[in-house]
Amino acid sequence: MKLLAIEWLKIKRYRTFWVIVGFFIVLLFLWNYEAMKGNIILGNGRKNHGISIVNSDYSFPQAWSNLGYWASLFIIFISILVIILTTNEYTYRTNRQNVIDGWTRLQFFHSKVLVVVVLSIFSSIYLVLLGAVLKLLQSGSLAGFFTGFHNLVYFFLLALDYLGFALLISVLIKRSGLAIGLFLLYATIIESILKFLINSHTDKPYGNLLMLQASDELLPFPFPQMLKPMMSGAPSFSMHTYAFVAIGWCLVYYFVARAILLRNDW
Repeated sequence: MKLLAIEWLKIKRYRTFWVIVGFFIVLLFLWNYEAMKGNIILGNGRKNHGISIVNSDYSFPQAWSNLGYWASLFIIFISILVIILTTNEYTYRTNRQNVIDGWTRLQFFHSKVLVVVVLSIFSSIYLVLLGAVLKLLQSGSLAGFFTGFHNLVYFFLLALDYLGFALLISVLIKRSGLAIGLFLLYATIIESILKFLINSHTDKPYGNLLMLQASDELLPFPFPQMLKPMMSGAPSFSMHTYAFVAIGWCLVYYFVARAILLRNDW
């Protein structure tokens, strides 16, 4: 709690922190609200004159899979925030000041790990509140609220996976611009290429077990009901496998980042 209190003192007046968190909160709400209203369509841009490729059913349990998938895209904002908060410590030499003030290197590292955990919990709690608000707006009832709640656990694992990877990149690179660029490059392009190459040369989709992809598989794209029969049932791993692999990657991030931070010169 002391470590978290000190981290809070660092960021509570940091405008970038509030801007990025605000983007995550507002944009995720607006996107899901428009999806619920059926306004996200393929066609000429007019409602009822195109094909909706986004599931607009926000009744439970479908709401949790919808929210989880879209939040898995917007978690990029929070990942960038983790990178900025961590690399700023190196840029402004506050990491050294913490040690001078009596922290050990391990305490400094654990303070960042705690930030990752708290932001993952915050994102998950916001998803719960968002689900309740959207369901009330759609039907005025919260019937079946806890049905499909496991998707929120999946999202928490995904958030932990993404933010943990962002922390690892930050400790490794130490420069915000380069770290953000490398994170986005890997998350959006490199891993997709690796996944394709691995899956095309193996009898099972082992590419789905890559660092970020494992948690992505926990929250697949929520296709509308009419499109689900068109999707091929390609062989894959169970959700439990993906969950355990995601947890395993989080442990890898922790121990690798810890080793880097303890060995490297500050």
